[in-house]
Amino acid sequence: MRNAEVAGLLEEFADLLEAQGVEYKPNAYRRAAENVRDHARAIEDLAGEGGEDAVAEIDRVGDAIAAKVVEYLDTGEVEELEALREELPVDMAALTRVEGVGPKTVGTLYEELGITTLDELEAAAEAGEIREVKGFGAKTEQNILDNVAFAREAGQRQRLGDARPLAEDALGHLEGESVVERVDVAGSIRRWRDTIGDVDVLVASDDGEAVVDLFTDWPDADDVIEAGEQKASVRVDGIRVDLRVVVPDEFGAALQYFTGSKAHNVDLRNRAIDRGLKLNEYGVFDVSGVDDPDSGQRVGERLGGADESEMYGALDLPVIPPEIREGTGEIDAAADGELPDLLTEGEVRGDLHTHTEWSDGANTIGGMVEAAADRGYEYHCVTDHADGPGVFGDTGLSDDEVREQAETVAAVREDAEIDVLHGVEANIDAEGDVTTSDDLLADLDVVIASPHAALDQDEATDRLIRAVEHPYVDVLGHPTGRLINQRPGLEVDFERLAEAAAGAGTALEVNSNPARLDCNGDAVRAAVEAGAPIAVNTDAHSPAELDNVRYGVHTARRGWAEPADVVNVRDVEGLRAFLE
Repeated sequence: MRNAEVAGLLEEFADLLEAQGVEYKPNAYRRAAENVRDHARAIEDLAGEGGEDAVAEIDRVGDAIAAKVVEYLDTGEVEELEALREELPVDMAALTRVEGVGPKTVGTLYEELGITTLDELEAAAEAGEIREVKGFGAKTEQNILDNVAFAREAGQRQRLGDARPLAEDALGHLEGESVVERVDVAGSIRRWRDTIGDVDVLVASDDGEAVVDLFTDWPDADDVIEAGEQKASVRVDGIRVDLRVVVPDEFGAALQYFTGSKAHNVDLRNRAIDRGLKLNEYGVFDVSGVDDPDSGQRVGERLGGADESEMYGALDLPVIPPEIREGTGEIDAAADGELPDLLTEGEVRGDLHTHTEWSDGANTIGGMVEAAADRGYEYHCVTDHADGPGVFGDTGLSDDEVREQAETVAAVREDAEIDVLHGVEANIDAEGDVTTSDDLLADLDVVIASPHAALDQDEATDRLIRAVEHPYVDVLGHPTGRLINQRPGLEVDFERLAEAAAGAGTALEVNSNPARLDCNGDAVRAAVEAGAPIAVNTDAHSPAELDNVRYGVHTARRGWAEPADVVNVRDVEGLRAFLE
């Protein structure tokens, strides 16, 4: 599917139009991009079958945008977009990763100072030139300087949500081929880190050259970076995908080694050394009788390496789940028989944080409930945005509108196959106050409270503690407000916050949106250790986004979360007991 590719193109259109001061159109392009990305069918299939008319049937994709989509799919470019790029030749993606720098700012700085890149932006700020531009000042200039480093680093890593589907496409291309005996991903993407460098693919085969040929013929590959007898690298949508081929008998050893992390591997090797063993990417070897264990990679009696179980088993350990291989006590826990029984994807019974067309979602209440039921959920909660600071556009609901929505939810509930709860996503202001009235909050099934404004505070722990201690707040939504590779979010002492949440009985959310993954694994670990409840939610704005729950589950696993730690693993009676 090229949906994500086309959506990215439409988002670039929106940014360039906004940078030039065009009104209304940018939002139309962004809404169209969101719906194209989430559409169930491949955009190229729609265009091939019915042209512009078929593409225009996608919600919020008008005739003009549909024509541009078809033009791009047919020719590889859009004439109007190429003209916009020539008029504004800036690295929009990099520049807008700087906190506080949006498309309009990019347009102004290009017009006034000719800034096109991050390096030029940093140089202008260091020279004091930005403060001289009308509408800017010393504070804005300093903010840019403070955030350029984050923007530069973010540009070097890919979000898990962008890389993981690509990795699975690579596996799908290789699986089932006669020359491929086994295939898996390795590296940080197998550990489900929130960002990754390159996609690492490992194959077991006795015919490395045939596998390399198969890999470099992958239709999705934009270009081949390099290709050898056992290794190859290609680039897909700007992401590097590296292939390594090993003999089948060494696949488990290579998978363990290349999955990492470095800290985990160091701890594991030290445990091996203490037992007279040698552990590396080729297997595990008994070197207790070898004079010089470092004289080669395959020295000593080989004890195993075809599977990871042989690698860990030789060290008297069970296989440690990839998500917690970070050198943070997992090996000691495994040795003591105290590894956590980690949460799995199928154990989440419902989503407590979702949006509909009543606020900024893309579907009806009934449509979202039906989609939840189709996924096997036992319950679903509608939590549209309430009015408040930081809510996008004019999408937040007033108290009266939330009460009006309750009537629609009640009507949907009567015919639904699953339990339907009604709530709201309220807003936390800069002081920690929840800005929706207590009278309304008291009447709702679920109250999510989230920070949407003042996200540049130096330290926000006290602010969030005040929110989790609010008597009607059930879940603290996306606590830091971060957007991965776009803004760092609030600085929070999660040990203090988790202690407060445990005391108040308020759940900390793992927001499964791949752009958020907030809480992250470290924050989840703090919650688990403090005994604070966790909620794994998607913050879905469309039915397709309900599937993002897997990213939240694996993020929770990185924090050692077990099913008992997660409130929406409970059945509906257990959930209601928590909420009450």
